[in-house]
Amino acid sequence: MKYRIYSLFFLIINITFAQENNDHKVPKGHYNNSKFRQITDLLPTPNTYRTASGAPGPDYYQNRANYEMDIQLIDAKQPRLKGSETITYINNSPNDLDYLWVQLDQNRRQPDSYTDQINDDGSNVMLRPGKFISQYSNEGYKGGFHITKVVDLQGNPLNYTINYTMMRIDLLKPLKAGKSFSFKIEWWYDINNFAEDWGRSGYEHFKEDDNNLYIIAQFYPRMAVYDDVNGWQHLQFIKTGEFALPFGDFKVNITAPADHILDGTGVLTNRKEVMTSIQYKRYLLAQKTYDKPVMIVTETEARKKEKSRSKGFKTWRFKAENVRDFAFASSRKFIYDMMAVKLPSKTVMAISMYPKEAQPLWEKYSTRTVANTLTEYSKHLFDYPYHKAISVNAFRQGMEYPMICWNYGRPDKSGNYNDRLRNGMIKVITHEVGHNWFPMVVNSDERQWMWMDEGLNTFTELLAEQAFEKKLGFKLNSRGYPRQIVPFMKGNQSKMNPIMNNSDLMYNRSMTAYSKAAAGLYMLREVIMGRKLFDKAFKTYANRWKFKHPEPADFFRTMEDASAIDLDWFWRGWFFTTRVNEMAISKVSKFYVTDKPTERIKRMAKSYGMKVEDFPPYVSLITEDSPDFTPDMKSKKSFLQRAVNLKQFLNENFTKEEIKNLKMPKYFYRVEVEQHGELVMPIVLKLTYKDGSTKQLIYPAKIWRFNDKTVSKMIPSNQEIVKIELDPENLTADIDISNNVWPKQKQKSVFDKLKAKAKY
Repeated sequence: MKYRIYSLFFLIINITFAQENNDHKVPKGHYNNSKFRQITDLLPTPNTYRTASGAPGPDYYQNRANYEMDIQLIDAKQPRLKGSETITYINNSPNDLDYLWVQLDQNRRQPDSYTDQINDDGSNVMLRPGKFISQYSNEGYKGGFHITKVVDLQGNPLNYTINYTMMRIDLLKPLKAGKSFSFKIEWWYDINNFAEDWGRSGYEHFKEDDNNLYIIAQFYPRMAVYDDVNGWQHLQFIKTGEFALPFGDFKVNITAPADHILDGTGVLTNRKEVMTSIQYKRYLLAQKTYDKPVMIVTETEARKKEKSRSKGFKTWRFKAENVRDFAFASSRKFIYDMMAVKLPSKTVMAISMYPKEAQPLWEKYSTRTVANTLTEYSKHLFDYPYHKAISVNAFRQGMEYPMICWNYGRPDKSGNYNDRLRNGMIKVITHEVGHNWFPMVVNSDERQWMWMDEGLNTFTELLAEQAFEKKLGFKLNSRGYPRQIVPFMKGNQSKMNPIMNNSDLMYNRSMTAYSKAAAGLYMLREVIMGRKLFDKAFKTYANRWKFKHPEPADFFRTMEDASAIDLDWFWRGWFFTTRVNEMAISKVSKFYVTDKPTERIKRMAKSYGMKVEDFPPYVSLITEDSPDFTPDMKSKKSFLQRAVNLKQFLNENFTKEEIKNLKMPKYFYRVEVEQHGELVMPIVLKLTYKDGSTKQLIYPAKIWRFNDKTVSKMIPSNQEIVKIELDPENLTADIDISNNVWPKQKQKSVFDKLKAKAKY
């Protein structure tokens, strides 16, 4: 009680003194500015649709759209596509809908389009001839949908309004929750020359044999997404941000010239009718061939077709279940091969379609690349859910759709190609086939969050290519490694966006949404989480959200939920900002052992009112610049001989045999690391010992939690350390590695560098 009274007395005196002291300043408070604070301020509140764990909630829903289509491909000087479709839209939401939104992506190619109006022409005065004519002349290509009919199933016209690439259909009565509505649309459009306008689809003309190669997508009016996050997702398609689409079932009949080879999304239900008997026999053989592609249409047969024109037509009938889109490719030029791929749960077909101009590169690598992609992605995510994956060769292309994609890679006219072209072709095929997982099955909103498909896919592509390199026997120089984005991270911040940004608002989409996002996942797997925890969490996300519509928060939360690792600091810094990492080894100190009272122990003993000899025994580590250092501390005597207090402790608590087996360090080094950037990252150290052996240490990012500018770690060692490197493989995208080595490297002069390059 007496102690409490005295305490209160002193508190009153202190308060009185503070009030009477005119020089006293009231401390200013601040918000939580820790880089490790939680990101609840950045993520939406969990609810019954999307839970705090990152999984779909009990009330999660998604609407569906089923299509029945009849398509006619008119192969003429100005090719044209005509179509009619019946759409059945199923409202699984809890809301009644007064209208429906339909996407008209071809309208981006209308003359004087909104996309052209909002683009800054800048210094771009170089145009291909066809693009020049269509852009500046009254003649030439005029694109865009021509809608000729929008009616209900009874033939009654429906009111509709077209706003550039979106069409609103006004319903006579609201579409109730849990109900469906069917309607019909008829349309046509002139197909664009994608080799001239760099479109994602269209036709490519070959002057030498006067043939067209068609890659057809975004060719039909298709439903927009309605969900619990956005309501209707009807951001305009202005070229960059790709597509947000609901799942559904498709029945598609495509009529094309009889001498064309055609394939696309879904099961070809009349294969026997559209194939010759020899082609069908080869197809049956391919279904049982796992080691190499089987030629369904040979190069010789394709060359022969190029020289003739059939006046007849064939109708190719496809059926696809639970896909979000439909695309197809058609040409009489196509060489056609396929092989079987064995997955744990099924056998699927890897297929390639390519003109002779792609030979010999494509016959050698394309279908094998598809097969490797199917195998490796299935290992890391889930088994490929469809029955086939097609790679189509097209001029300077790289674009994906369910079960089919377009890819570049053409040798010169003599069939020659270099390693760069070969590697680029393999990488783009891997990437585009990989998009079957992200976003064709794990169906994220590409219009809003490009990184959710491009970044996650680029990362998984890297893993698939690492495995493929072993089979190929050469390096592919894949992207996605953190060190590769350093030049970008060092760039102009005014032309840089966070990963968490709308697709159409990014300055550098390739680096931001693809490479930086992929590099972030690589860091998580290799440095921050470890492969075992990362792989489980990544696979959990993919399986939770396959055939569903995930949002960024679902990914962030699932990765933490399945790993028990707090990653909020990483999401905030890497995904929500453009901050950079620039760590440096600022100082390395060598320490020596002493059991003599140091100045610090003397001060501590005095503060407790104790004699130094009565103070509890300590083993102190001191540097040469310490006032307590004496030359004899460098003695080669054993650690235990010098640390008398420690020896006494060991003798009292361990047996002689246990003491003998203890590996006591002989050397101690304190490494001080500074963060010159604004990110926090794990500290990766590589130690090189006197005998040439090495060791890697990784300190988690939370080492910075109380001081995000400088930290230090004591490293014990049984032998002398001669070199310490900070993240030598640059797994954390450090933008300046010149200060990452101890002892500091002598900088070479310009003369030394030139001399090293010179040949004598």
